[in-house]
Amino acid sequence: MKKVAILQSNYIPWKGYFDMIAAVDEFILYDDVQFTKNDWRNRNQIKTPQGVQWLTVPVGQGIDRRIRDVTVDARWQAKHWKSLASNYRRARYFGEIAAWLEPMYGSSTYSHLSQLNRCFIEAINRYLGIRTVISNSWDYRLLEGKSERLADLCTQAGAGEYVSGPAAREYLDEKVFRDRGIRLTWFDYHGYPEYRQLWGAFTPGVSIVDLLMNCGPDAHRYMKYVSA
Repeated sequence: MKKVAILQSNYIPWKGYFDMIAAVDEFILYDDVQFTKNDWRNRNQIKTPQGVQWLTVPVGQGIDRRIRDVTVDARWQAKHWKSLASNYRRARYFGEIAAWLEPMYGSSTYSHLSQLNRCFIEAINRYLGIRTVISNSWDYRLLEGKSERLADLCTQAGAGEYVSGPAAREYLDEKVFRDRGIRLTWFDYHGYPEYRQLWGAFTPGVSIVDLLMNCGPDAHRYMKYVSA
């Protein structure tokens, strides 16, 4: 039975995001929906000696636009890499990760947030050995209605199971999926083991870059669906 997950693209997401990708056969980036300010679409957190720090991609002030239409400022990349390098240079696998991550901040250019997020997500997938198919919601026909649209995307993708984040319990209509013969399951983000981080007590929920820099090829040991 084919499994599908549908989620907005995020900037260098935390490890749970990649576990959801690894747990399904196709992961649809749902960037046809409204962009939300001060959310994970264009920012994430890293650890520093002073505590958690936000890395935010500048996207302008307008919020009345779809995620796929959001353009990015061209002057953020050097600043982000400088922050990553200065805070993770002491990490055990900094050199290994920097070998492919630094060029993404140096030589690559990005016009739109969706393009930027997908590039980073796919690069991290490659490092982790995640082979899930990544597609965009605009590759498909889009219906009206939250539950109806998601269920129809699953039908078009040939999925028998839709894996959803637990927060969607508040608004998804399970009957819509049941009527289409699609099994609806809820992803569980609990139970992740701690790993050795820089800068004090363990902080969960930061960007997966933290896990990669500190654990490198052993990152899968601290995830649920990623294998060696």
